[in-house]
Amino acid sequence: MFEVINHTEEVINEIEDIQKVLEVAIKNQNVENAEFNVILVDNPYIHYLNREYRHIDRETDVISFALEDVQDITYTDYRLLGDIYISLDKAKEQAICYQHSLKRELCFLSVHGFLHLLGYDHMEKKDEQIMFQLQEDILNEAGIKE
Repeated sequence: MFEVINHTEEVINEIEDIQKVLEVAIKNQNVENAEFNVILVDNPYIHYLNREYRHIDRETDVISFALEDVQDITYTDYRLLGDIYISLDKAKEQAICYQHSLKRELCFLSVHGFLHLLGYDHMEKKDEQIMFQLQEDILNEAGIKE
């Protein structure tokens, strides 16, 4: 189970698309009995998170806080995956830059954040290839192309 939360003052028409692509991602990764949140924020808030928790003093597009990385927290009947924060401002900028829709960018960032919650990473070239191919597979499976 997951929830998409809008912490911006903007109306976001793509929330259903985010939900749809994440349902595909959950099925693709065989994730059961898990909870997580997707929280849409603005650039100042994600800048704060990036500076406070990653010690990087700038905005970013997506930050995932994976709770399964915390060793002292264990759950026996379900998985508490964590939270995905997405900057709506940054998503809009990147959609223009990459010449695709805001829907595609928000879905991409949601899947990217979700895979980070599951432990995927892109620090090494091999891991990046695996994660990025998986992202594209999930987006294609969900019909998110433009």
